[in-house]
Amino acid sequence: MSVGALLLAAGRGERLAAGVDKALAPLAGRPLFAWALEALQRTPAIAGIVVVGNPKKLEPALAAAGLAADRVVGWCAGGAERQHSVARGLAALPREFDMVVVHDGARALVTPALIARCIGEALEHGAAIAAVPLDDTIKRVRLMQVEATVPRAGLWRVQTPQVFRRDWLEEAHAGAHGIATDDAGLVEALGRPVRITSGDPLNFKITMPADLALAESWLASTQARH
Repeated sequence: MSVGALLLAAGRGERLAAGVDKALAPLAGRPLFAWALEALQRTPAIAGIVVVGNPKKLEPALAAAGLAADRVVGWCAGGAERQHSVARGLAALPREFDMVVVHDGARALVTPALIARCIGEALEHGAAIAAVPLDDTIKRVRLMQVEATVPRAGLWRVQTPQVFRRDWLEEAHAGAHGIATDDAGLVEALGRPVRITSGDPLNFKITMPADLALAESWLASTQARH
């Protein structure tokens, strides 16, 4: 099966307070989204990528950083919600791709190895998502008072990449009611099985300035070792 990818880079990122669109926030000398794009391009199984974001801003930013977009087969603007951005990306992805990787550009530290693991599981099971087991104690709270401690056994924190058979993902979006926080939720609503793939704690979503600083520190230490 031919594997394509959607890189979501349309968020405005007000909480990041970087003064630019989230995808363009500077991270270790590159725009934020470029790190995830590089990881997707370094994953051998991925033959084509659609970048979902403002192409008039993202393409020049990539060129200015001296970075190639060798496997990018399309650019398209995002929608009002993440779900709408995925739907637009799907429409822009050439029909030759029958497996789809969906990844958030804000998860800049994703690795080709993790992407490849998710693809492998999805090829076997139809759908697979990266996730890590929940290790914090969870409280249910109302009006700032604890109501209960929630058992954490069997609870996982979901990440991207998420990989699906294209026909499942298209069916899920076509039949969606309301707004889902991730694509797996839409596919689950069809009754399709979704496989968990062991994720990576470093594959965190960069949302706040502290997240950006943490990613910057990690990349600096990694580059120093090499």
